[in-house]
Amino acid sequence: MTPVDLRAKVPGVARAMVRDLGERRVVWLEITADEHRGALSSDSSSMITTAARTAVAERLPLVAVMASSGADLREGFSALHGWGVAAKALTDCSGMVPTIIIVDGPAVSGPALLLGIADHVIMTERAYAFVSGPTMVTEFTGVAIDNEELGGSGAHARFTGAATLVTPDLESASAAAEHLLSFLPDNCDVEPPMWSSDDDAARSTPEAGATIPTSSTGSYDVRSVITALVDDGDFLELRGRWAGNLVTCLSTMAGRPVGIVANQPVALAGTLDIPASQKGARFVSFCDAFNIPIITLVDTPGFYPGKDLEWRGMIRHGAQLVFAYGRATVPRICIILRKSYGGAYIVMDSKKMGNDLCIAWPWAELAVMGAGQAAAILQRRASPDEKAAFEADYTERLLNPYVAAERGYVDAVIDPADTRATINTALDALVDKRETFPGRKHDNTPL
Repeated sequence: MTPVDLRAKVPGVARAMVRDLGERRVVWLEITADEHRGALSSDSSSMITTAARTAVAERLPLVAVMASSGADLREGFSALHGWGVAAKALTDCSGMVPTIIIVDGPAVSGPALLLGIADHVIMTERAYAFVSGPTMVTEFTGVAIDNEELGGSGAHARFTGAATLVTPDLESASAAAEHLLSFLPDNCDVEPPMWSSDDDAARSTPEAGATIPTSSTGSYDVRSVITALVDDGDFLELRGRWAGNLVTCLSTMAGRPVGIVANQPVALAGTLDIPASQKGARFVSFCDAFNIPIITLVDTPGFYPGKDLEWRGMIRHGAQLVFAYGRATVPRICIILRKSYGGAYIVMDSKKMGNDLCIAWPWAELAVMGAGQAAAILQRRASPDEKAAFEADYTERLLNPYVAAERGYVDAVIDPADTRATINTALDALVDKRETFPGRKHDNTPL
Protein backbone atom coordinates (compact mmCIF):
# COMPACT_ATOMS: atom_id res chain seq x y z
CA MET A 1 0.00 0.00 0.00
CA THR A 2 1.03 3.62 -0.45
CA PRO A 3 2.37 5.05 2.84
CA VAL A 4 -0.08 7.30 4.64
CA ASP A 5 1.57 10.12 6.58
CA LEU A 6 0.23 11.05 10.00
CA ARG A 7 0.17 14.78 10.80
CA ALA A 8 2.56 15.40 7.91
CA LYS A 9 2.87 19.17 8.45
CA VAL A 10 3.96 19.03 12.09
CA PRO A 11 7.51 20.43 12.39
CA GLY A 12 10.32 18.63 14.16
CA VAL A 13 12.59 15.62 13.83
CA ALA A 14 9.82 12.99 14.04
CA ARG A 15 7.74 11.60 11.21
CA ALA A 16 5.02 8.94 11.40
CA MET A 17 3.11 6.99 8.79
CA VAL A 18 1.19 3.80 8.13
CA ARG A 19 3.17 1.73 5.63
CA ASP A 20 4.15 -1.77 4.59
CA LEU A 21 7.17 -3.47 6.10
CA GLY A 22 7.64 -6.44 3.83
CA GLU A 23 4.25 -8.13 3.79
CA ARG A 24 3.06 -6.55 7.02
CA ARG A 25 1.21 -3.28 7.52
CA VAL A 26 2.70 -1.30 10.42
CA VAL A 27 2.70 2.12 12.01
CA TRP A 28 6.18 3.42 11.22
CA LEU A 29 7.82 6.18 13.26
CA GLU A 30 11.13 7.86 12.43
CA ILE A 31 13.10 10.14 14.73
CA THR A 32 16.21 11.35 12.95
CA ALA A 33 19.35 13.05 14.26
CA ASP A 34 19.62 15.30 11.20
CA GLU A 35 18.69 18.42 13.20
CA HIS A 36 20.03 19.21 16.66
CA ARG A 37 20.99 15.53 17.05
CA GLY A 38 17.35 14.52 17.16
CA ALA A 39 16.42 16.69 20.16
CA LEU A 40 12.73 16.15 20.89
CA SER A 41 10.55 19.23 21.00
CA SER A 42 6.98 19.01 22.26
CA ASP A 43 5.85 18.78 18.61
CA SER A 44 8.20 15.87 17.95
CA SER A 45 7.07 14.07 21.09
CA SER A 46 3.47 14.56 20.05
CA MET A 47 4.30 12.68 16.86
CA ILE A 48 5.42 9.70 18.98
CA THR A 49 2.11 9.93 20.83
CA THR A 50 0.19 10.02 17.55
CA ALA A 51 2.01 6.97 16.21
CA ALA A 52 1.42 4.96 19.39
CA ARG A 53 -2.26 5.89 19.58
CA THR A 54 -2.75 5.07 15.90
CA ALA A 55 -1.14 1.66 16.42
CA VAL A 56 -3.59 0.87 19.23
CA ALA A 57 -6.60 2.26 17.39
CA GLU A 58 -5.80 0.42 14.14
CA ARG A 59 -4.50 -2.68 15.94
CA LEU A 60 -1.20 -2.57 14.03
CA PRO A 61 2.38 -3.21 15.17
CA LEU A 62 4.43 -0.12 15.99
CA VAL A 63 7.97 0.06 14.58
CA ALA A 64 10.07 3.10 15.49
CA VAL A 65 13.49 4.16 14.23
CA MET A 66 15.11 6.33 16.86
CA ALA A 67 18.11 8.63 16.95
CA SER A 68 17.61 11.29 19.62
CA SER A 69 19.77 13.17 22.10
CA GLY A 70 16.80 13.68 24.43
CA ALA A 71 14.40 16.48 25.23
CA ASP A 72 15.10 19.77 23.42
CA LEU A 73 16.81 22.03 25.98
CA ARG A 74 15.90 25.13 23.97
CA GLU A 75 12.20 24.55 24.56
CA GLY A 76 12.44 23.86 28.27
CA PHE A 77 9.71 22.18 30.28
CA SER A 78 7.28 21.82 27.37
CA ALA A 79 9.66 19.37 25.70
CA LEU A 80 9.89 17.34 28.90
CA HIS A 81 6.12 17.26 29.26
CA GLY A 82 5.74 16.11 25.65
CA TRP A 83 8.12 13.22 26.25
CA GLY A 84 6.07 12.15 29.27
CA VAL A 85 2.87 12.04 27.21
CA ALA A 86 4.72 9.98 24.58
CA ALA A 87 5.89 7.52 27.24
CA LYS A 88 2.30 7.09 28.44
CA ALA A 89 1.10 6.42 24.88
CA LEU A 90 3.82 3.82 24.33
CA THR A 91 2.89 2.18 27.63
CA ASP A 92 -0.70 1.91 26.39
CA CYS A 93 0.62 -0.16 23.46
CA SER A 94 2.13 -2.74 25.81
CA GLY A 95 0.37 -6.08 25.49
CA MET A 96 -1.99 -4.65 22.86
CA VAL A 97 0.24 -4.43 19.77
CA PRO A 98 3.85 -5.50 19.25
CA THR A 99 6.29 -2.62 19.67
CA ILE A 100 9.78 -2.66 18.16
CA ILE A 101 12.29 0.18 18.44
CA ILE A 102 15.30 0.36 16.11
CA VAL A 103 18.11 2.51 17.51
CA ASP A 104 20.36 3.94 14.80
CA GLY A 105 22.25 6.65 16.63
CA PRO A 106 21.92 8.13 20.11
CA ALA A 107 19.06 7.34 22.48
CA VAL A 108 19.78 9.51 25.47
CA SER A 109 17.91 10.36 28.67
CA GLY A 110 14.12 10.12 28.21
CA PRO A 111 14.21 8.37 24.82
CA ALA A 112 16.52 5.74 26.36
CA LEU A 113 13.79 4.85 28.86
CA LEU A 114 11.39 4.24 25.98
CA LEU A 115 13.60 1.30 25.02
CA GLY A 116 12.70 -0.40 28.27
CA ILE A 117 8.98 -0.05 27.51
CA ALA A 118 9.17 -1.53 24.01
CA ASP A 119 8.77 -5.25 23.46
CA HIS A 120 11.98 -5.52 21.47
CA VAL A 121 14.93 -3.26 20.68
CA ILE A 122 17.16 -3.66 17.64
CA MET A 123 20.39 -1.64 17.78
CA THR A 124 22.75 -0.96 14.91
CA GLU A 125 26.46 -1.21 15.61
CA ARG A 126 26.87 2.56 15.68
CA ALA A 127 23.99 3.11 18.12
CA TYR A 128 24.32 3.94 21.80
CA ALA A 129 21.86 4.51 24.62
CA PHE A 130 22.05 5.65 28.24
CA VAL A 131 20.10 7.64 30.79
CA SER A 132 23.10 9.61 32.10
CA GLY A 133 25.87 10.30 29.61
CA PRO A 134 29.67 10.21 29.89
CA THR A 135 29.88 13.83 31.06
CA MET A 136 27.56 13.19 34.00
CA VAL A 137 29.32 9.92 34.84
CA THR A 138 32.71 11.63 34.90
CA GLU A 139 31.42 14.56 36.95
CA PHE A 140 29.82 12.36 39.61
CA THR A 141 32.25 9.44 39.72
CA GLY A 142 35.49 10.81 38.34
CA VAL A 143 35.66 7.92 35.85
CA ALA A 144 36.31 8.90 32.24
CA ILE A 145 34.22 6.84 29.81
CA ASP A 146 33.03 7.16 26.22
CA ASN A 147 29.65 6.60 24.57
CA GLU A 148 30.51 3.13 23.26
CA GLU A 149 31.75 1.76 26.56
CA LEU A 150 28.92 3.27 28.55
CA GLY A 151 26.00 2.42 26.33
CA GLY A 152 27.08 1.01 22.98
CA SER A 153 25.17 -1.76 21.25
CA GLY A 154 27.71 -4.31 22.44
CA ALA A 155 27.23 -3.29 26.07
CA HIS A 156 23.46 -3.53 25.80
CA ALA A 157 23.63 -6.90 24.04
CA ARG A 158 26.06 -8.40 26.55
CA PHE A 159 25.53 -6.70 29.91
CA THR A 160 22.12 -5.02 30.18
CA GLY A 161 19.88 -7.12 27.95
CA ALA A 162 18.29 -3.96 26.56
CA ALA A 163 19.17 -4.95 22.98
CA THR A 164 17.19 -7.87 21.60
CA LEU A 165 19.25 -7.96 18.40
CA VAL A 166 22.29 -6.09 17.06
CA THR A 167 22.71 -5.52 13.31
CA PRO A 168 25.37 -3.81 11.18
CA ASP A 169 23.21 -0.99 9.82
CA LEU A 170 19.70 0.42 9.46
CA GLU A 171 18.85 -1.67 6.41
CA SER A 172 19.66 -4.93 8.17
CA ALA A 173 17.85 -3.69 11.30
CA SER A 174 14.68 -3.12 9.25
CA ALA A 175 15.04 -6.63 7.80
CA ALA A 176 15.46 -8.02 11.34
CA ALA A 177 12.29 -6.21 12.45
CA GLU A 178 10.43 -7.69 9.49
CA HIS A 179 11.68 -11.18 10.37
CA LEU A 180 10.69 -10.74 14.01
CA LEU A 181 7.21 -9.58 13.03
CA SER A 182 6.73 -12.68 10.88
CA PHE A 183 6.31 -14.69 14.11
CA LEU A 184 3.90 -12.20 15.68
CA PRO A 185 0.24 -11.27 15.24
CA ASP A 186 -0.82 -7.71 14.48
CA ASN A 187 -2.36 -7.43 17.93
CA CYS A 188 -3.40 -9.36 21.02
CA ASP A 189 -6.84 -10.22 19.63
CA VAL A 190 -5.63 -12.44 16.77
CA GLU A 191 -3.48 -15.54 16.37
CA PRO A 192 0.08 -15.41 15.02
CA PRO A 193 0.32 -15.96 11.26
CA MET A 194 0.89 -19.53 10.10
CA TRP A 195 4.08 -20.31 8.20
CA SER A 196 4.43 -22.49 5.15
CA SER A 197 6.63 -25.55 5.81
CA ASP A 198 7.19 -28.93 4.19
CA ASP A 199 8.76 -30.33 7.36
CA ASP A 200 6.71 -33.34 8.51
CA ALA A 201 4.93 -32.58 11.79
CA ALA A 202 5.52 -36.16 12.93
CA ARG A 203 9.16 -36.30 11.84
CA SER A 204 11.30 -38.56 14.05
CA THR A 205 13.96 -36.68 16.05
CA PRO A 206 16.49 -39.22 17.39
CA GLU A 207 19.26 -36.66 16.94
CA ALA A 208 17.72 -34.56 19.71
CA GLY A 209 18.33 -37.29 22.27
CA ALA A 210 21.74 -38.15 20.80
CA THR A 211 22.86 -34.62 21.72
CA ILE A 212 22.65 -35.37 25.46
CA PRO A 213 25.94 -36.69 26.98
CA THR A 214 25.88 -40.00 28.84
CA SER A 215 27.25 -38.28 31.95
CA SER A 216 24.70 -36.24 33.91
CA THR A 217 27.33 -33.52 34.29
CA GLY A 218 28.37 -33.49 30.64
CA SER A 219 27.90 -30.27 28.69
CA TYR A 220 26.12 -29.72 25.38
CA ASP A 221 24.58 -26.87 23.40
CA VAL A 222 20.79 -26.93 23.83
CA ARG A 223 20.43 -25.08 20.56
CA SER A 224 21.25 -28.41 18.87
CA VAL A 225 18.13 -29.87 20.48
CA ILE A 226 16.05 -26.89 19.35
CA THR A 227 17.39 -27.26 15.81
CA ALA A 228 16.34 -30.92 15.78
CA LEU A 229 12.79 -30.20 16.96
CA VAL A 230 11.66 -27.09 15.07
CA ASP A 231 10.60 -26.69 11.45
CA ASP A 232 13.55 -26.92 9.08
CA GLY A 233 15.97 -26.40 11.99
CA ASP A 234 15.38 -22.65 11.83
CA PHE A 235 14.84 -20.34 14.81
CA LEU A 236 15.40 -16.71 15.79
CA GLU A 237 17.30 -16.37 19.06
CA LEU A 238 16.53 -13.24 21.05
CA ARG A 239 18.98 -11.60 23.47
CA GLY A 240 21.44 -14.32 22.61
CA ARG A 241 24.48 -12.61 24.18
CA TRP A 242 22.79 -11.74 27.48
CA ALA A 243 22.17 -14.34 30.18
CA GLY A 244 23.63 -17.10 28.05
CA ASN A 245 22.58 -19.75 30.56
CA LEU A 246 19.01 -19.43 29.23
CA VAL A 247 18.06 -19.52 25.55
CA THR A 248 14.94 -17.70 24.37
CA CYS A 249 13.90 -17.92 20.74
CA LEU A 250 11.01 -17.82 18.31
CA SER A 251 10.44 -20.60 15.79
CA THR A 252 7.67 -22.64 14.22
CA MET A 253 6.29 -26.16 14.76
CA ALA A 254 4.23 -27.50 11.85
CA GLY A 255 4.02 -23.89 10.63
CA ARG A 256 2.72 -22.59 13.97
CA PRO A 257 4.85 -19.88 15.65
CA VAL A 258 6.09 -20.88 19.10
CA GLY A 259 8.29 -19.38 21.79
CA ILE A 260 11.02 -21.60 23.24
CA VAL A 261 12.68 -21.22 26.64
CA ALA A 262 15.61 -23.57 27.28
CA ASN A 263 18.29 -23.99 29.92
CA GLN A 264 21.75 -23.81 28.35
CA PRO A 265 24.23 -26.28 29.93
CA VAL A 266 27.26 -24.74 28.23
CA ALA A 267 26.85 -21.57 30.32
CA LEU A 268 26.92 -21.80 34.13
CA ALA A 269 25.85 -25.46 33.74
CA GLY A 270 22.35 -24.24 32.92
CA THR A 271 21.76 -22.83 36.40
CA LEU A 272 19.36 -19.92 36.87
CA ASP A 273 20.63 -16.56 38.07
CA ILE A 274 19.14 -13.06 38.13
CA PRO A 275 19.70 -12.15 34.44
CA ALA A 276 18.37 -15.52 33.28
CA SER A 277 15.26 -15.15 35.43
CA GLN A 278 14.61 -11.66 34.05
CA LYS A 279 15.25 -12.77 30.48
CA GLY A 280 12.92 -15.75 30.77
CA ALA A 281 10.17 -13.82 32.56
CA ARG A 282 10.11 -11.03 29.98
CA PHE A 283 9.99 -13.52 27.11
CA VAL A 284 7.27 -15.70 28.65
CA SER A 285 5.16 -12.63 29.36
CA PHE A 286 5.64 -11.40 25.79
CA CYS A 287 4.61 -14.74 24.27
CA ASP A 288 1.57 -14.90 26.53
CA ALA A 289 0.50 -11.38 25.55
CA PHE A 290 0.52 -12.21 21.84
CA ASN A 291 -0.94 -15.73 21.84
CA ILE A 292 2.30 -17.58 21.12
CA PRO A 293 2.49 -21.11 22.62
CA ILE A 294 5.44 -21.67 24.95
CA ILE A 295 7.71 -24.71 24.82
CA THR A 296 10.10 -25.11 27.76
CA LEU A 297 13.17 -27.35 27.54
CA VAL A 298 14.47 -28.13 31.01
CA ASP A 299 17.97 -29.15 32.02
CA THR A 300 19.05 -27.31 35.16
CA PRO A 301 20.62 -28.30 38.48
CA GLY A 302 18.96 -25.36 40.21
CA PHE A 303 19.64 -21.74 41.06
CA TYR A 304 23.20 -20.45 40.98
CA PRO A 305 24.34 -20.14 44.61
CA GLY A 306 26.15 -17.16 46.10
CA LYS A 307 25.92 -14.33 48.59
CA ASP A 308 26.18 -11.72 45.84
CA LEU A 309 23.13 -13.05 44.01
CA GLU A 310 21.10 -13.35 47.19
CA TRP A 311 21.92 -9.80 48.22
CA ARG A 312 21.06 -8.50 44.76
CA GLY A 313 17.56 -9.96 45.05
CA MET A 314 17.56 -13.54 43.76
CA ILE A 315 14.26 -14.07 45.56
CA ARG A 316 12.53 -11.18 43.82
CA HIS A 317 14.00 -11.83 40.40
CA GLY A 318 13.57 -15.58 40.56
CA ALA A 319 9.94 -14.91 41.40
CA GLN A 320 9.56 -12.97 38.14
CA LEU A 321 10.04 -16.13 36.11
CA VAL A 322 7.73 -18.33 38.16
CA PHE A 323 5.15 -15.50 38.19
CA ALA A 324 5.29 -15.13 34.39
CA TYR A 325 4.68 -18.84 33.91
CA GLY A 326 2.00 -18.94 36.59
CA ARG A 327 -0.16 -16.32 34.90
CA ALA A 328 0.44 -17.42 31.28
CA THR A 329 -2.71 -18.68 29.57
CA VAL A 330 -1.32 -19.75 26.19
CA PRO A 331 -0.64 -23.45 25.47
CA ARG A 332 2.40 -24.50 27.53
CA ILE A 333 4.44 -27.66 26.96
CA CYS A 334 7.37 -28.67 29.15
CA ILE A 335 10.01 -31.21 28.12
CA ILE A 336 12.50 -32.36 30.77
CA LEU A 337 15.63 -33.22 28.82
CA ARG A 338 17.86 -34.25 31.71
CA LYS A 339 18.15 -32.54 35.13
CA SER A 340 15.31 -30.76 36.91
CA TYR A 341 16.20 -30.10 40.53
CA GLY A 342 14.82 -28.13 43.44
CA GLY A 343 13.26 -24.70 43.09
CA ALA A 344 14.38 -24.49 39.48
CA TYR A 345 12.15 -27.50 38.75
CA ILE A 346 9.16 -25.44 39.83
CA VAL A 347 10.28 -22.25 38.10
CA MET A 348 10.82 -23.91 34.71
CA ASP A 349 7.09 -24.43 34.15
CA SER A 350 6.56 -27.61 36.16
CA LYS A 351 3.31 -29.60 35.92
CA LYS A 352 1.84 -28.12 39.08
CA MET A 353 2.52 -24.61 37.75
CA GLY A 354 -0.30 -25.27 35.31
CA ASN A 355 1.33 -26.35 32.07
CA ASP A 356 -0.79 -28.31 29.61
CA LEU A 357 1.66 -31.13 28.97
CA CYS A 358 4.78 -32.23 30.84
CA ILE A 359 6.88 -34.93 29.22
CA ALA A 360 10.29 -36.33 30.09
CA TRP A 361 13.01 -38.26 28.35
CA PRO A 362 13.87 -41.68 29.89
CA TRP A 363 17.08 -40.52 31.59
CA ALA A 364 15.52 -37.37 33.10
CA GLU A 365 16.30 -36.69 36.75
CA LEU A 366 13.60 -35.03 38.86
CA ALA A 367 14.48 -34.50 42.50
CA VAL A 368 15.02 -31.96 45.24
CA MET A 369 18.74 -32.17 44.47
CA GLY A 370 21.33 -34.39 42.84
CA ALA A 371 22.78 -37.51 44.47
CA GLY A 372 26.06 -35.83 45.35
CA GLN A 373 24.35 -32.86 46.99
CA ALA A 374 21.99 -35.14 48.91
CA ALA A 375 24.90 -37.26 50.16
CA ALA A 376 26.78 -34.15 51.27
CA ILE A 377 23.82 -33.17 53.46
CA LEU A 378 22.36 -36.48 54.62
CA GLN A 379 25.59 -38.47 54.82
CA ARG A 380 28.05 -35.78 55.86
CA ARG A 381 29.47 -37.95 58.66
CA ALA A 382 29.55 -41.16 56.63
CA SER A 383 32.63 -42.80 55.16
CA PRO A 384 33.42 -42.45 51.44
CA ASP A 385 32.16 -45.98 50.79
CA GLU A 386 28.91 -45.28 52.61
CA LYS A 387 28.43 -42.06 50.66
CA ALA A 388 29.05 -43.88 47.39
CA ALA A 389 26.50 -46.54 48.30
CA PHE A 390 23.98 -43.85 49.29
CA GLU A 391 24.46 -42.01 45.99
CA ALA A 392 24.00 -45.21 43.97
CA ASP A 393 20.80 -46.07 45.85
CA TYR A 394 19.51 -42.46 45.63
CA THR A 395 20.14 -42.39 41.89
CA GLU A 396 18.40 -45.72 41.27
CA ARG A 397 15.36 -45.01 43.43
CA LEU A 398 14.73 -41.31 42.91
CA LEU A 399 16.65 -39.85 39.97
CA ASN A 400 14.35 -41.07 37.23
CA PRO A 401 11.16 -39.72 35.66
CA TYR A 402 9.01 -42.74 36.47
CA VAL A 403 8.52 -41.89 40.14
CA ALA A 404 7.31 -38.43 39.13
CA ALA A 405 5.08 -39.94 36.44
CA GLU A 406 3.46 -42.30 38.96
CA ARG A 407 2.58 -39.29 41.11
CA GLY A 408 1.19 -37.20 38.24
CA TYR A 409 4.05 -34.72 38.00
CA VAL A 410 4.97 -35.95 34.51
CA ASP A 411 2.32 -36.82 31.92
CA ALA A 412 4.48 -39.19 29.89
CA VAL A 413 8.00 -40.53 29.51
CA ILE A 414 8.76 -40.64 25.80
CA ASP A 415 11.53 -41.59 23.44
CA PRO A 416 13.39 -38.43 22.27
CA ALA A 417 12.68 -39.50 18.69
CA ASP A 418 8.95 -38.94 19.33
CA THR A 419 9.34 -35.43 20.80
CA ARG A 420 8.47 -33.36 17.74
CA ALA A 421 5.42 -35.48 16.94
CA THR A 422 4.24 -35.30 20.57
CA ILE A 423 4.61 -31.51 20.69
CA ASN A 424 2.71 -30.99 17.45
CA THR A 425 -0.07 -33.35 18.48
CA ALA A 426 -0.43 -31.45 21.74
CA LEU A 427 -0.43 -28.06 20.00
CA ASP A 428 -3.17 -29.27 17.67
CA ALA A 429 -5.25 -30.37 20.67
CA LEU A 430 -4.64 -27.04 22.43
CA VAL A 431 -5.42 -24.79 19.48
CA ASP A 432 -8.73 -23.73 21.04
CA LYS A 433 -7.43 -23.35 24.59
CA ARG A 434 -9.05 -20.42 26.38
CA GLU A 435 -8.97 -19.39 30.02
CA THR A 436 -11.28 -17.09 31.97
CA PHE A 437 -9.45 -14.24 33.62
CA PRO A 438 -10.13 -13.43 37.28
CA GLY A 439 -11.97 -10.21 38.03
CA ARG A 440 -9.18 -7.87 39.10
CA LYS A 441 -7.65 -4.66 37.86
CA HIS A 442 -4.25 -6.26 37.23
CA ASP A 443 -1.74 -8.46 38.98
CA ASN A 444 1.17 -7.16 41.01
CA THR A 445 4.21 -8.39 39.11
CA PRO A 446 7.36 -8.87 41.21
CA LEU A 447 9.90 -6.35 39.95
